[in-house]
Amino acid sequence: MDLRRYERLGLDDVAARVLNGERLNAEDGLRLFDCPDVTAVGELAHHRRTELHGDKVFFVRNRHINYTNVCVNRCTFCAYHRDPGQEGGFTLDARTVLAKLAADAAPPREIHIVGGCHPDLRLEYFEDLLGRLRRTFPEAVLKCFTAVEIAHFATLEGISTREVLTRLQAAGLSMLPGGGAEVFAEDVRAKICPRKIDGTEWLRIHGEAHELGLATNCTLLFGHLESRADRVDHLLQLRAQQDATGGFTCFIPLPFLTENSRLKVDNPLDGLEELRTIAVSRLLLDNVPHVKAYWVMLGVKQAQAALFFGADDFDGTVVEEKIGHMAGADSAQALWRRDIEEMIRGCGLTPVERDTLFREVA
Repeated sequence: MDLRRYERLGLDDVAARVLNGERLNAEDGLRLFDCPDVTAVGELAHHRRTELHGDKVFFVRNRHINYTNVCVNRCTFCAYHRDPGQEGGFTLDARTVLAKLAADAAPPREIHIVGGCHPDLRLEYFEDLLGRLRRTFPEAVLKCFTAVEIAHFATLEGISTREVLTRLQAAGLSMLPGGGAEVFAEDVRAKICPRKIDGTEWLRIHGEAHELGLATNCTLLFGHLESRADRVDHLLQLRAQQDATGGFTCFIPLPFLTENSRLKVDNPLDGLEELRTIAVSRLLLDNVPHVKAYWVMLGVKQAQAALFFGADDFDGTVVEEKIGHMAGADSAQALWRRDIEEMIRGCGLTPVERDTLFREVA
């Protein structure tokens, strides 16, 4: 790495801290966002990613299930949700979920289940679903329900979120996905998701899950109404939670897709800003081991580029995903294992199949 490059950019002190493994602060994050040379930011992030994982790129044989798009939250940015009784709404019963999984060529290592906050689906529905999945696919990790859904279940049942988590864990839940975080800035949330739990509650529920032994992921939805400073603040709040409870396994940066959203954005994201955000995330989140290049929302080619801007995970086979695609994602619905391996090798990197907790599998 040519440090003279960073001297010319006025980032020699930041680069030195990265090379020395020192923690960056909010000001450093904003300076990296403001750097005119996005490839210099990417080089620092790739250095950090390589220190952690060498040339490995992880992926998982997973299956997404979206059990309903009926949702009471009606977030402005969301193209997925439908009101109760609205045309296009759907809710899957357990038999349909099992049939979808049984139709796949091979059983998944990870079953990823999220959906809308349906006003009539009680906790027993989810306990029954998890139990059936555990009996039918005993080797699969059940990664299910965002913190937003957990809070919704608690409200419907009149119980605490800890009790919800405990009951779902007993039924077979192993991990929470990272959705619903969006961005923690209160003024932005008031415009894009005013009915959703706030950032403090999202972090509290994830901390609670960590205390119960459930690993979780974390996310940032970016490129809508938030500022770069909002992104930095969001990342540092995630980092502080990780310092406290240590259960975040992977961070997933999610670019906002504008095509089918009611939320209008004056300056939609470009590809370089996507890559810059991924790189800054890798550099600020020094205590979260993995950063995902989520090909569903980035697109496959941009996900490949992200592997050189700090990302080390390519997600997985997915098979069927509705939320991003209803928002306008034009990526494929599924990738075969051989496709993923070829894409990673084509970048000069080494594909490594993993399980949900990033343990390498044969």
